[in-house]
Amino acid sequence: MEALRLEGHPADEVYQLAADMGGMGFISNAECEILTNSALINIHMINAAARLKVPRYFYSSSACVYRDQPIGDGELTEADAYPAQPDNEYGWEKLYAERMAFAFARNLGIEVRVARFQNCFGPQGTWQGGREKAPAAICRKVALVEDGGEIEVWGDGRAMRPYIYVNDLIAAVFALMQSEIREPTNIGCDEHTSVKDLVGTIARVADKKIHVKWVGGPVGVMARYHSTVRIRSTGWAPRYSLEDGIRDTYPWIEHQIKRHSLDGRSPYPVL
Repeated sequence: MEALRLEGHPADEVYQLAADMGGMGFISNAECEILTNSALINIHMINAAARLKVPRYFYSSSACVYRDQPIGDGELTEADAYPAQPDNEYGWEKLYAERMAFAFARNLGIEVRVARFQNCFGPQGTWQGGREKAPAAICRKVALVEDGGEIEVWGDGRAMRPYIYVNDLIAAVFALMQSEIREPTNIGCDEHTSVKDLVGTIARVADKKIHVKWVGGPVGVMARYHSTVRIRSTGWAPRYSLEDGIRDTYPWIEHQIKRHSLDGRSPYPVL
């Protein structure tokens, strides 16, 4: 509970952003760790906030609570999380934690806000080790090859995703927290990008010609199409396109690789 105190007093707002999670490689191979560790984090955090009578609590859920979607499917609203059919155990745990947070809100009077994040990326994020998301992983791979080189990418390039830049996501979280919205709320962008086009965007920012070898591996759902009407009702709107965000993210990852190489450490595990 001490983590929720400031100078001996309970915090006015708690932002629960922690989870045992990563990219699809991690999510598909660490089901027990995800279910155990994330559930314990969420159980203890909401209980601590309730015991300290924290007035306002934010919980970061995920678009992984939704079912798989075929390419070209229609948008899902927040209500379409039920009947529940998440694609992986990470999504199931997130859905349970949402319900727990709202149960505390109903029974103990805490103001709870729940956001379902789409794929977030940006500088300062995980870029190596297996827990990184696709934008960071591909930035790393592109940075490590010469112009005209080849990289390996899981799948066939058709999977569709919306990607939200970290600055936009933070602004949306703040807007939701200050709002009167008491239902789960999707936070993301309406710009949908295939993995193939994601590689192309990163290669363009890097000013490299990149060849892709599509290989087998955990891809996750084929598509994500989620309505952002609810979060936009707060007045929030994304300011960054995918390419805008990559123009900030790629140089940062490229710098990390160079810095790690110069100090003698291996820049990344071979994945």
